[in-house]
Amino acid sequence: MTTIELLVASAAAALGAVVQGSVGFGLSLAAVPILILIDPRLVPGPVLCVAIVLTLLIARRERRSIDLYGVTWGLAGRLPGTALGATLLVMLPRDKLSLVFGVLVLLAVAMSASRLRVRATAFSLVAAGLLSGVMATTAAIGGPPIALVLQHSPAARLRGTLSGFFLVGASVSLLALVVVGRFGREELLLAAALLPGILVGYMISGRTARWLDRGYTRRAVLAVATAAAILVIVRQLW
Repeated sequence: MTTIELLVASAAAALGAVVQGSVGFGLSLAAVPILILIDPRLVPGPVLCVAIVLTLLIARRERRSIDLYGVTWGLAGRLPGTALGATLLVMLPRDKLSLVFGVLVLLAVAMSASRLRVRATAFSLVAAGLLSGVMATTAAIGGPPIALVLQHSPAARLRGTLSGFFLVGASVSLLALVVVGRFGREELLLAAALLPGILVGYMISGRTARWLDRGYTRRAVLAVATAAAILVIVRQLW
């Protein structure tokens, strides 16, 4: 990458870190479209790698609010979902998978915006975790399913629980990419190039998160999830 490309990539990573640090997810939504244009090698491996660093930082900041019930049941679905996603990534065209997932997320957002309320039960968390694992491994956007199930939680608990979930989930997804030969030394160096932007974005998110905590978090979750779904669909139909 040139110096200009590196600066733009760092800025994209910072923007993604601000979104995720404020809402609880959204790093890939904000950063991936720009990173793909700069260098397709930055997705999904390097993004998942820096996502692990970011979720560690957020989990530490919100550690008193992490809901272990939500993390445990979400991971019960995320782990097999990751394995399924890695298998589908090798066997099926990625564009068809991403299109289906984008539509599913839009349907989930429509349900959430209505009066129908999905409770964060063991079943709903496992189902959301499963879909999240598949989406994260195939399209690097795994936040919306689990965030929609947890959207009615207090803001700090939402961010903390999502971070605990993503910390393990992203690590497993990255390991899956290593196993199928999609992450190595080159991807690790690219991840290192994104890290400064991630750290800057995380520091900014401390202030933006406090603003969203005034009652705007649920609307932010729905907005980010909708944008993620539209992005996935448009990217595959373009």
